[in-house]
Amino acid sequence: MKSKPFMKLKSWMAKPFAQPGFTLTELAVVLVIVTLLISGMLLPLSAQQDIRARNDTQARLAEVRDALIGFAIANDRLPCPASPASNGIESPVGGGPCTNPYDGLVPAVTLGLSPQDASGYLIDGWGGNANNRLRYAVTTSNTNAFTTLNGMRTTTMASLTPNLKVCNSGGNVTGAGTPGASCSAGMSLADGAIAIIYSLGKNSSTGGSGTDETHNPNPLAGVAADPAFVNAPSGETFDDQMLWLSPNTLYNRMVAAGRLP
Repeated sequence: MKSKPFMKLKSWMAKPFAQPGFTLTELAVVLVIVTLLISGMLLPLSAQQDIRARNDTQARLAEVRDALIGFAIANDRLPCPASPASNGIESPVGGGPCTNPYDGLVPAVTLGLSPQDASGYLIDGWGGNANNRLRYAVTTSNTNAFTTLNGMRTTTMASLTPNLKVCNSGGNVTGAGTPGASCSAGMSLADGAIAIIYSLGKNSSTGGSGTDETHNPNPLAGVAADPAFVNAPSGETFDDQMLWLSPNTLYNRMVAAGRLP
C-alpha cells in the first residue's frame, strides 16, 4: 500500500501547468503604445534632418564666399554668376558684363566646388530639385568693374561703389523690380555688398508664400531680379539662407595678397 504523501505528489503532477498569455485587450494596448513610440521617434528624426540640411547649406554658403575671395585674388576680378543654361560655368566666360548678375547661380564648375547636381550646379543641403541650386548675385557698379579683369584696380578702391542691398523684410524693399531697388531708411542689413550667396531653403519647390521670400529672385514667384535682397528672420514663411561679401572684407584680403591697390 502506497503512502499518502506519494499519492498527493502523483495527484499534483497529473495537473497541467497553467499557460500564461495576453488577452486581446492587452495586445491592443501594447500595439497602441508601440505605435505612439514609433510616431514620437519619427518627428525628432525629421527635425534632425532639417537641422543637418540647414547646417550643410550654411557651410556651403561660407565655402562659396571664401572661394569668391580666392578667385578674386587669383584673377583680379570676381566670377560672373552661372546662367540657367551654362552648366555651372560663369556666364560669360572671362567675366565682364554678366548675363545674370542678380538672378544667377553659383558657378560651381568655374570655382571647382561640390557637391554638384548632374548639370554642374552647386546644390544646398536640401538638394532635391533644380530650385535647390545655390544662387549668386554680384554687383554691376562702376561699369562692371568687379567682374572685369583689373577693373577694381583701375577704378581704385576709393571710387568703387558696390550696389547690392540686403533688406530686413520684403515690405521694406523700395523700387522692387527696378535697377534702383533699395531698402527703406533704417531697414537695411547691408548697404553696398559686393556679392550675395543664398539658398531658397526647404520650401524651394513652392518658393514660399510671404512677401519676404517672393522678393528674392525666384523663378516660381515670377519676381523680376533687382539689386535688393531680403534676409528676414527664419520662420514658417521664410526659410532662405543667405550670406554676403562685404567690400571691406574683399579689399582687405586683396590688399594683403598684393592685388590692391
